[in-house]
Amino acid sequence: MTRKQKRLSVIAAGLAFLGAATGFSFYALGQKASYFYMPAELATAIVQPGQRIRLGGLVEKGTIVHGRGASVAFFVTDEQRSVKVTCTGILPDLFREGQGVITEGTFGPDRVFIADSVLAKHDERYMPKDVADGLKARGVWEQSKTR
Repeated sequence: MTRKQKRLSVIAAGLAFLGAATGFSFYALGQKASYFYMPAELATAIVQPGQRIRLGGLVEKGTIVHGRGASVAFFVTDEQRSVKVTCTGILPDLFREGQGVITEGTFGPDRVFIADSVLAKHDERYMPKDVADGLKARGVWEQSKTR
């Protein structure tokens, strides 16, 4: 093997290694991706059982029900549709009716969303971008002009 052939084989092996590493990285990231939906989008979306998704919208007024222990049930709405959410655990301090919220979890067999994490907006002027864009498109939410 000549010097040039050795160099080309080392370069080819390095490129093959980088290609394999990139492929495995994209595969691993694809397995952990969770897609964001608004309640109205879930009516037409195909969500596989056990598929992790993010559900965002507003906590519907009058729907927060505290169960036994740390379990809470509430509805997330975008003013067109609502989805029942159950969560066991501690909710954020700013979690309340009418607030923007993003929940992450899966759907149960009874089409109730089982959240394992709940994120609430952190002050009166902030709304997660995906939630704000979805609610603005439906004419439900306007950003506060107060500072």
